[in-house]
This record gives sequence, structure tokens and C-alpha cells, in this order.
Amino acid sequence: MRDDRLSDGNLPLELDAFVGRTAELAALSRLLETSRLVTVTGVGGVGKSRLAARAALGARAWRAELTAVRDPEFVDFAVVDALGLTDHTTRPPRETLLAHLGERGCQLLLVLDGFEHLVEACAELVTDLLGRVPGLTVLAVGRRPLSVPGERVFALAPLSEDEAVQLFVDRAGQQGVDVGDDPDVRELCRRLDGIPLAVELAAGRLRALSPAQLLARFEDRFRLLTGAAHGSPERHRTLRTAIGWSHELCTPAERLLWSRLSVFAGPFDLEAVEYVCSGDGLPEEDVLDVLTELLAQSVVGREETAAGVRYRMLDTVRAYGEQWLEATGDADRLRRRHRDWYLGLATWCELDWFSPRQGEVAARIEAELPNLRCALERCLADPEEAYLGQYLAGSLWFYWAGCGRLSEGRHWLEQSVRLDSDHELTRLKALWVLGYVAILQGDKVPALAALQECREEAERSANATAIAYAEHRTGCLALVTDDMPRAETLLRSALERYQEIGELNSNVLMGQVELAMTRAFQGDLPEAVKLCEDVRRVCEDHGERWTRSYALYVLAYAAWTEGDLIGARELLTDSLGAAHAFSDLLGSVLSIELLALVTAARGEAADAAEAAVLQGAAGALWPSVGLPLFGSAYYNGPHELCEATARERLGDERYEECVRQGARLDREAAVARALGRPPAPLPGPRGQARHARGPVTLHEPAASRARKGGETAG
Repeated sequence: MRDDRLSDGNLPLELDAFVGRTAELAALSRLLETSRLVTVTGVGGVGKSRLAARAALGARAWRAELTAVRDPEFVDFAVVDALGLTDHTTRPPRETLLAHLGERGCQLLLVLDGFEHLVEACAELVTDLLGRVPGLTVLAVGRRPLSVPGERVFALAPLSEDEAVQLFVDRAGQQGVDVGDDPDVRELCRRLDGIPLAVELAAGRLRALSPAQLLARFEDRFRLLTGAAHGSPERHRTLRTAIGWSHELCTPAERLLWSRLSVFAGPFDLEAVEYVCSGDGLPEEDVLDVLTELLAQSVVGREETAAGVRYRMLDTVRAYGEQWLEATGDADRLRRRHRDWYLGLATWCELDWFSPRQGEVAARIEAELPNLRCALERCLADPEEAYLGQYLAGSLWFYWAGCGRLSEGRHWLEQSVRLDSDHELTRLKALWVLGYVAILQGDKVPALAALQECREEAERSANATAIAYAEHRTGCLALVTDDMPRAETLLRSALERYQEIGELNSNVLMGQVELAMTRAFQGDLPEAVKLCEDVRRVCEDHGERWTRSYALYVLAYAAWTEGDLIGARELLTDSLGAAHAFSDLLGSVLSIELLALVTAARGEAADAAEAAVLQGAAGALWPSVGLPLFGSAYYNGPHELCEATARERLGDERYEECVRQGARLDREAAVARALGRPPAPLPGPRGQARHARGPVTLHEPAASRARKGGETAG
């Protein structure tokens, strides 16, 4: 994705009034005009993130939140995610960032927030990006500098007394409490040292206590809750006092839940809290009431997401709760419960993927990714739980393959299969899923190795299910490497095995789609259509949309081959819409490629120009998928025919200009363009509109223009 195809950014909307900081905001803005790397430092809770977000307003700014990232390896993944990039290739995420940001003079502001526990990894990333992307500016936000060349440090102090009072009054008003600038309020803000987090936590208690009562309790609790090591910076003791004081004001049940919530990484939902945090002093039926009190006190925040209402703790607040959890001696039990909940969630989502709730499943897993990563890390760090890591990584196959997470899935799967495990079933599943992911990335040798290992081990143990999946994915590998007879043999055998063991899911139906593709490539369109119409019917019966999109792609391929351009366009529009909704970049780019050919086949110069634009858009997307069109002569045939047709009508110079125009589109714009251009009326009734070159039947791979003098078989 090039910089001029990126949207205006992903900064969150401000829901609360921005109070004070006029001078700091002006100074920070001036620094950003003259420096390519500015780091805002200060104690936790001092308002660094809020100031940075306000300074970034009006710029093309993208924010990467790193507080939930625990492994330095995932810093690059987090930034890729924040920029909205999708990459299915085997290349490291750093190369993805450099490829996308480095094209065409990228001009944007990258905000790295909460990096203090990942300083070395972030320093390396920032140095690399700034050294190779001239138009990039980085605004880092953390408790310490990155300490790299060219860095300008902006140390953020607490609010002035007047600003702290203004903030307190504003937040009190949100609680429905009217407080004035009286001596108690001013004294309280002085005691809180103007730290915004402390001020807001204090204001959150005004439903129950007056400012005078807060002062009285504050005086009583200071010494008890200091707790920092002697000689530590005063500001650290001040923040601990503020948070510890809020903790002390909680009931025992609220303190208990606060500590237990610290096991979550990132957002969490009520059901997870009720399972993970209940018991041993906190009945499940009380969890909602206790959580509601923590929400009222601003210990926990509430947010609306595509997966529904979710909750989040500030990292500083979470870390404080984690210390209390460790002190109780209950941390290991809570972490096991956290792991078990997310194992169960993955199991449920895998089963529910083959249902009308497929979209909900995709959104749920996306929202739970930080917690799923945490569960994977815990499983794979303990040799006795390696099988659980294999199980979890394998169960998420639908997310890795269907929702644009091939690179991350490959990471977890490879880690899991390296570990010894006495549980053969989980290892076999991780192996075939690893093979599948590697195939989709175009990494054929590792794919074959994983599938062969899976097949051999499954045959030794007579595991019919694993044999079927290994055979299926080996057939898929033969398909994309142009060995159609072998692909057909393996896929038919796998489908028979699935039927014998009673297996029916998205994978099984995808095997039927892949078999249909082998028949289409070998010229047997009637059987290809029959197979995919059957898949389409079963998918619609079960509410399955992901595999259905690939069946529609094959049906569109057949329709185009027979000259039904209207039918092909309708099928491809449906297919592309579904693939894009799941962030399935492979399905999207295949549909755009074929839509380009269908557009070129309409015969007008304007259509040829639009086809070239779509080819340019597809060409810009392929590097994020893997080897363009799998390096397959069969899959490449329509692309070459489209290019030859468009060049003939436009001339080389105009064709290349249109391709460059398409290459500047980002994924959203490319899909919108492919879906939004209405087809011009075609002569004849539906099914009688003909391809400009007449019906085409494919019996062998299309040759390159160099081999066939500019003509291709499609």
C-alpha cells in the first residue's frame, strides 16, 4: 500500500474535553515541524498519549498502540496492523512496512504509543524506517527516550494547578456533580501533583464523597500506599499513591476483580471476565455489579467495537492490579483460567465459522487477538503445554487463512510444531494448517515438507482425518504448481476420505472448489460448474460466505470463458464483496484480476483503460499476497489476455499510464473501484453477450506473449 493511497489516519475521536496544555501543544507542534523524530516522555498518567493525539490532529497520522504487545518480535506486526496493511507473503513485517511506506515519497506521521517496555525493538524499527523513508515523521510516546540519533525529547510535566482544577471541575461535571474552585478542590489538586490520571480518578469518586472527604481519606492513606523503593523518583511514588489510593477506596470485591482483570491483554468482554475472574471470594453472579463499580470509578473503560461492548484497563492501572495479583499467590491459577477461556473461544469459533455467524466470528477473533496471542505465548513457553499451543494455533486456521493473517499464523504454527508433544492429534493439525498457510503464501517447499510429515505420521497412526487433510492440501499445492492431473487425483481422493469420515466444513467445500478449478483449467467447464453450484447451494444452506466467494470466482471464470460477460461480472462483484469483508486479500485480488479481463472484453477503449487501471490495482496488491498468480501459467492466462487486449486498444504508453494510475489505489479504493463501476449495456439478452474474441475454452496453460507472438489462450 503506497502512502498516497493511505487514508487520513486512525487517530481515535476525542470523547472528553481536552483541558489545558496550550503552551505544551504549541511547543510540541513546533518540534514536529522541524524534527522527524520527537519523543514525548513523562510519568505514566501524565497525559502523554492525549497530548500526542491532539498534536497529531490535522496531520496524516497513524497511531500504533504498543502497550498490549509483550514480545519485541511483534512490534513490527503491531505497526503493520495499525497502518491497516495486509500482507500474506513470507517476507518479514519490517519489509512490508518499508515496501509500503517507502513508495512514492510517503508523507505521514507515525505515532508509537506505549513503547517503554519495548525500547530496543522500537529504537531499531524507528532508526530503520527514518533512514529509508524520507517523508516519514515519528512521534513516540513513552516513559523514557528511545535514545537514537536525531531524536528530540519533549518531557511532559504535570498540569499547572489552575489546569488541574479545570480538569477536576470538568470531570466532576461528567459525574453530575457541580464543584467550584474552592480551597478543598485546589488543595486536592496540589496533593495530586497535577497528574491527569490521578485527578480523573479522584473526580470519579465524587458520586460518594465530597472534596473535603476526599482530602481526609487522602491524608490517611498516603503513607500506607506509597510502597515504592527508597530512592525511586518522586513522580513514581506520586503516581503509585494516586492509583493506590483509588485502589484503597474500592471494596474488597472490587480490589479482587481489579487484580484478576490484570491477566487480560488488551480489551475483554463480560463473558470472559465472568469465567476467568469469578470464584474464590467473587461469585459469578456478582461479577457484573463489581465490574460496573470499577467502570464508574474509571478503573476500567468501556468501548464499542465491531464485536460488541468491550472493556479495557489503562496499562498503569493494569500493572498495579498485577502486583496485587502476584501478592495473593493466585496468579498462576488466573492465567490458566485465562488460557482455558481462549482455548474454548477458539474451539467455538472454529465450529461456528461454518455457519451464518461467520462474520461475527471474524470480528470476535480480531477483537480478541491480543488475548489469543497472550494465551499462545503462555502455552508455547511451557513444554508441558506445547500441545495446547499446537491446538490453539491449528484451531485458528480459518482466521489465518480467511482473514488476512497468514504471516502471523505462520509464525505461531512454526513455533508450535518445533516443540515436542505427546499429543499426536494436535501436532498433525498444526502441520497441515502450516502447509496450507505456506501454500497461500506461495512458499511451496516448506508447504510440501509440512504436508509430507503430516501424511507420514498420520499413516503410521492410522489417523484418517489427518490423512484426508494432508492429501487435500497436497492436492491444492499441485493445483497452484500447474500439475492438474495430480491435483485432480489427490483432491478427489481427499473428498472421498472426507465423505467416509463424515467431515463437512469450509475446508471440505474448498476442496471441491479446488477440484472444480482443475476441471476448468483442463477444459471441462460443465463439471466445474456443477461442482461449484453444489458448493454454492451447501454454503447458502449453512450461511457460509467465505468458501462461497471462491465458488463464485470459479463460476465467473466459467461464465467469462463461455462469453457471458454480464453473468461473470455479477458473480465477481459478489465474490469480491465477500472476500473483502473478511480481509481475504487473496480472494480479493483474484476477483479484481478477473474483473479486469471481463471489463476489457467489453470492447471499448474506455473499457480497456478501466481494465488496465484494475490490473495496476491488482499488481500493487500482489506483493502483499505472495507470488503473483502463484507463478502459475493457468492462473496467469487471463491476466496476459487482458494485458494483450488492453495494449492493443490503448497502445503501450496509454496502457502503462492506466496501470500506474491503478497502482496508486489502496486496497479500499481498488475494491470500491472494482465494485462501483456500473457495467455499460451489452447487446443481447443475459447469457448472449459474447467475449470480444469469441468463446474461449482452456485446455492447457496460457503461454506468454513472448512464446505466442502476443496471443494468449486465457
